[in-house]
Amino acid sequence: MVEQLPDHVAVTDRPDRFGLRVHDSELWMDGVPLSRIAAEHGTPTYAYAASEIEARFDALAQAVGQHPTTLCYAVKANGALAVLRLLARRGAGADIVSGGELTRALRAGIPADKIVFSGVGKSNAELDAAITAGLRSINLESVEELEQVSARARALGRQATVSLRVNPDIDPETHPYLATGLQQAKFGIAMADAPTVARRAHADPHVTLRGIGCHIGSQITSARPFVDSIKRLRGLWEGLAAEGVELPQLDLGGGMGIPYRAEDPDLDVRAWGRAVDEATAGLPVELVLEPGRFLVGNAGVLLTRVLGRKQGEAQTDGPGDARRGPPKKRFVIVDAAMNDLVRPALYEAYHIITPVSVPERDAATEEVDVVGPVCESGDFLALARTMPITEPGQVLAVLSAGAYGMSMASNYNTRPLPAEVLVAGEHVDVLRPRQTVDELLAAERMPAWLADRS
Repeated sequence: MVEQLPDHVAVTDRPDRFGLRVHDSELWMDGVPLSRIAAEHGTPTYAYAASEIEARFDALAQAVGQHPTTLCYAVKANGALAVLRLLARRGAGADIVSGGELTRALRAGIPADKIVFSGVGKSNAELDAAITAGLRSINLESVEELEQVSARARALGRQATVSLRVNPDIDPETHPYLATGLQQAKFGIAMADAPTVARRAHADPHVTLRGIGCHIGSQITSARPFVDSIKRLRGLWEGLAAEGVELPQLDLGGGMGIPYRAEDPDLDVRAWGRAVDEATAGLPVELVLEPGRFLVGNAGVLLTRVLGRKQGEAQTDGPGDARRGPPKKRFVIVDAAMNDLVRPALYEAYHIITPVSVPERDAATEEVDVVGPVCESGDFLALARTMPITEPGQVLAVLSAGAYGMSMASNYNTRPLPAEVLVAGEHVDVLRPRQTVDELLAAERMPAWLADRS
């Protein structure tokens, strides 16, 4: 078993794994100390490193460059328009799951013919927008959805390009909430039903069947689950080709993982690319990959400031029992909360948390719960975490926060959304100003009969 390093030591040893560097005992993102970002833009604030996003995109593109491949960035991971534009300039397409994400992708400059639309609950309005825009493919999740898309295309007098999202029943060995390719998942068409649905789509005069694909889950750090899913997709593709249904596209989904803890493995992207190339050798198809977290997860941090400390009561063995129990629990209270970063509460996810002024390796530590101000017992960023002793006013960095951070944030407890900034070299640009309470309330309307008439 690999010994778990204290968070601040893990960052000092390998800051590059988290898109950072250490200079003069300070954490820096590109040419900017994180302390400066917090001082100038306040907390909580999400900060993203442009160079890290670009480098990870280029590494993945190179790894799969031996086979014609389109990388369609999973917008749900981080939908900031600037992040989308940054990736569009590298040649990325988009994987979207809503009409709102379609608008985001198009507005950021991603061509419609590089956009794939997934998800089990597409509305008629969303499908109309997708068909009218001329997307690369609408990924069908059921035979019922094939009928729905066909009907909308017929009503619009247009042809809809579609692909089948197949459920290969592959265990990605990840968190249960992140596994999407198992039989019990709501996603995709069962392998046994896929040939019949493909034949129906191929024969439908209102749709063009472009390909088949799958997405087995997220936070996968091994090539094996991908290779297993490719083998099943390949068998389906070859069976259809034997019937004269030759499809030009194979969508392998996304799900490539990142290290969150010091002991987590790095995905060997070159080896992963070789494994995918070997598994698809000889197939006359263009591959589609849908990376999200892999591109942006470790390119982002959430900056938060310590508001205070609290020491709980020592536990006893029962009412009226004064015998000494376990040590008193210590809390570090910060200004970021579960509404800003919900992953720890939702997935029990681990995010390294460290002061931006990095302590010495042998600095005194304590075991604490890092909690926010939201009125929920589930409002925590870390539980029973061994950390250097921190004091009110100190700025902490929550690492690996570039994916599923701001994109899942909410206004719970009437808390304004945090700010977002993009760091490029020595420049820091505000992508989204910190929301104010007045802006939050401005979207609401008061019925006339409740208006104050005094």
